[in-house]
Amino acid sequence: MEKKKPSKEACLIAAYIKNWLTEYVPVICNASPKTLQAYRTAITLYLVFLETEKCVSPSTLHFRHFDHDYVEEWLKWLRDKRNCCPYTCNCRLAALRAYIKYIGTRDVTWLCLSQNTALIPRQKVPKRKIDGLSKAAMGAIMKEPDTQTRTGRRDMALMVLLYGTAARLDEILSMKVGQLHLNEPKPFATVMGKGSKPRTLYLLPKAVAHLKAYMKEYHPEGRHERYLFYSRNHNAYGKLTQPAIDKRLKLYACRAHEKCPDVPLNLHAHQFRHAKSSHWLEDGMNIVQISLLMGHAHIQTTMGYMDITTEQESKALATLEDENEAKLSKKWKGQESKLLALCGLQ
Repeated sequence: MEKKKPSKEACLIAAYIKNWLTEYVPVICNASPKTLQAYRTAITLYLVFLETEKCVSPSTLHFRHFDHDYVEEWLKWLRDKRNCCPYTCNCRLAALRAYIKYIGTRDVTWLCLSQNTALIPRQKVPKRKIDGLSKAAMGAIMKEPDTQTRTGRRDMALMVLLYGTAARLDEILSMKVGQLHLNEPKPFATVMGKGSKPRTLYLLPKAVAHLKAYMKEYHPEGRHERYLFYSRNHNAYGKLTQPAIDKRLKLYACRAHEKCPDVPLNLHAHQFRHAKSSHWLEDGMNIVQISLLMGHAHIQTTMGYMDITTEQESKALATLEDENEAKLSKKWKGQESKLLALCGLQ
């Protein structure tokens, strides 16, 4: 049986995908490698869906296969056949929408596709509660690394840096020696946050002491291009992996749990970040300062991330307003409004 050739539309769609992934997203949009990978995964899954569920072949692939109805069925397929959670489905949808929007910028004929898929609602995502760590639990965990061993001293330096700065684990593991400035009047480190945004992390004396000792042992030559926390298998030019750190943290958590029940057995690095932000708030730090230190673009992100109580939220918001402004009456009080009255909101 003679194999059918790809249709003209299929060839054009394939060319758009290539240009989108190799030029537009990484160069024009300047997206991070992780964003690029997420886009690649989403478009791959969509093509798999079209081929396996809709029997679309290269000879039949058309731009209409990227319309509203197909995308909705794809989301159902992700949820039912691949067991994707609502959050993952929303991420996949956002990535596919980006490509469909790109199609419209190349050919105005198909701009309607972007408009149609924009009407697809995002799935409701249950609020994810991040369990933090009490100060007692943090103290118990910090006592576990054996500082008489080389690995224990490394783990202690990493844990002190994680908690002291509330940085993300990948930000710490991606740091290189040149990003650490311990001899400045106010010691600091620079990290690259989400979206390749640089952020300054100021270091307290305890963290500086541990890092100086660590640097003397692990980086005596002080080569700036080496990873701060590296894998022994790559001789300082390959960073330590997250699974390796996760394994070490769970080992310490198991030991610390016996002494302090507040320590969770499934401890992971992100809980250090959550714990530090909560402790900052408990100590009376301004919520704006916490947001900046954590690298959040919006204060609302900090509020939701910290999962703070209503009472704590009120106290945090109070730091944003002047005491005199807080006593001002609401500007709409005492004024009649026909619209509010009509809607029963007067």
